[in-house]
Amino acid sequence: MPLVKLHTSVDVPEEVRAEILKRLSSIAAKTIGKPESYVMTVFEQEPICMGGEVAPAAFVDVRSIGGLNRNVNQRIAQQVCELLDHQLKIPGSRIYFNFIDVPATHWGWDSSTFG
Repeated sequence: MPLVKLHTSVDVPEEVRAEILKRLSSIAAKTIGKPESYVMTVFEQEPICMGGEVAPAAFVDVRSIGGLNRNVNQRIAQQVCELLDHQLKIPGSRIYFNFIDVPATHWGWDSSTFG
């Protein structure tokens, strides 16, 4: 049920995208404490303007039914910033995060909801 959705302005080859998606999945599962079989990761490339400048940047949307808190969110932000700096050369100062704890009744899967 955790979802990590990455929006970036950097043009990324398919094989690098696949590597980043797998790494985001692992980070979410281990840090949030959910089975990786329930984790979904999404990679979207699109223009981003941040601080009035169109330059390499990213927005990371993290959603989960439980498991998110101050410490978990900070660990995810740190690990994802390291990953994006290493793989895409996006500095942490150009990455925004959004963490959303979703009620189980508001998250669906396989023709039903989790709550």
